[in-house]
Amino acid sequence: MRLPQQLRKRNPDSHKGDFGHILIVGGSLGLTGSVCLAGLAALRSGAGLVTAGVPEDLSHIFEVKLTEVMTLPLPADKGRLKDEAYADIKMFVPQKVDVLALGMGLGRWQQSKVLARRIIAGLNLPVVLDADGINAFSGKLAYLKKHKQLLITTPHLGEFSRLIGRPVDFIKQNRKKLAQDFALRYNLTLVLKGRRTIVTNGRDFFENPIGNPGMATAGSGDVLSGVISALLAQGLPGFKAAKTAVFIHSLAGDLAAKDKGEISLIASDIIEYLPLAFKEMKSGRMPA
Repeated sequence: MRLPQQLRKRNPDSHKGDFGHILIVGGSLGLTGSVCLAGLAALRSGAGLVTAGVPEDLSHIFEVKLTEVMTLPLPADKGRLKDEAYADIKMFVPQKVDVLALGMGLGRWQQSKVLARRIIAGLNLPVVLDADGINAFSGKLAYLKKHKQLLITTPHLGEFSRLIGRPVDFIKQNRKKLAQDFALRYNLTLVLKGRRTIVTNGRDFFENPIGNPGMATAGSGDVLSGVISALLAQGLPGFKAAKTAVFIHSLAGDLAAKDKGEISLIASDIIEYLPLAFKEMKSGRMPA
């Protein structure tokens, strides 16, 4: 796979607004790292601007940890986003937000689940739905059909099992059909993570040929969502953005594992090697 043409060269007169503004909504007490990983991955993948919409009583943590990512403090209770945050998000989005990433570190508090459903049903912009954002729709799948724009969701096998009410072993044996049927039924692009991650919008299909077991580590999925969001923000269409992001993410993981070993691989290593992965894909020189 080579880097899509529109990502290979930037106009000399470009400014940060040309490469998209991503709003990441998530984070909760004990789970602040997820948003940080997604935000840094998005910037390393070419996004011009990233804002983290996070619980107001935890925003100081993000402001200390994140240098290039802006923050949007949102109504919260004891480090958990409240349903009332929807009004603030709805007001902020028209300020040139191109993509919303939802769910990283969100937690499973009832108000946070309601917030996730309101965002999907009420906001008209592309959304990357991950982690506890996905869990918010277990038993509430009808809400997915209310989204008016592009929706990419990125479950691992356990999350997908909760969504469709099927055992993980059954999903493993029927991955392609179940993924395509789900994507068609809910009019979305599905990234079903795992060994040989698959991407489908119900019509097109991609099975990832690379990656390694060292990438089975906390935060790896947050990094992937950041990469997908960045490629969307730079203008790639949904299926192509998801497919390309999955490949780049795995390539960065393979490059990191080559230097650091699979045992020691952590999610921030994948971010560290994203620049090299983009360079390799741009040149067409793929590592052995």
